[in-house]
Amino acid sequence: MDSFTVPQFIDVEDKIFGPVTTRQFIILLTAGLFLFIAYKLADTPLFITLLAVIGGFALVLAFVKINGQPFHFFILNIVQTMRLPSRRVWKKEYSDQELKELMATPKTAVVEEVSVVPKLSYSRLRDLTLVVNTGGYYKEEE
Repeated sequence: MDSFTVPQFIDVEDKIFGPVTTRQFIILLTAGLFLFIAYKLADTPLFITLLAVIGGFALVLAFVKINGQPFHFFILNIVQTMRLPSRRVWKKEYSDQELKELMATPKTAVVEEVSVVPKLSYSRLRDLTLVVNTGGYYKEEE
């Protein structure tokens, strides 16, 4: 039987400079580029304000993790939650005429035919489990 090495720590990012990962380095490099442009184009008070805003946001984006996930995933989850709420409420309101029509219609009972499900034997259940677990490579004995 062949033995395989199972990868460990697949959620750990590669480090490039000490504890700084590639993602963190790119975020800080981009923020540094924006701050350099702001230094060249803006006056001192505006530059200090931009330094605090852009630098702070870049540091939070690069180093803060919430529930073990990077901060940009947290922001994406907030945006998706605001765009697509999980609670859907149907506010259908009937007019008086529609309510009278619904009350006037006779009620009919719908009875569905119940099909009998055959019970599986232990060996048949074991064979089906092997087929599912092996991805279809196991062939049942006939």
